[in-house]
Amino acid sequence: MPTLKSAAKRMRTSEKARVANLLVATQIRNTRRALFEALDARNADQSSKLFRGYCVLLDKSAKKGVIKKNTAIRRKARASDKLRALKAG
Repeated sequence: MPTLKSAAKRMRTSEKARVANLLVATQIRNTRRALFEALDARNADQSSKLFRGYCVLLDKSAKKGVIKKNTAIRRKARASDKLRALKAG
């Protein structure tokens, strides 16, 4: 247990942040899974819809610091490449 009052508070706040970040990361993972399943099923309409939602989640989580900015950019680029390939044929 922490000796200082500030250390105890820091433990509480970091635990709250950990739980919140875990929820966001799970949401990102589930959306990504749904997107890539739609891409594998060659469903362009559903893929486009899921891609927009996936990008919003990545941007918000990068802004909040759940994931790093470049990680969000990289993940969006990879998903975009797959979606573009699907639409191309």
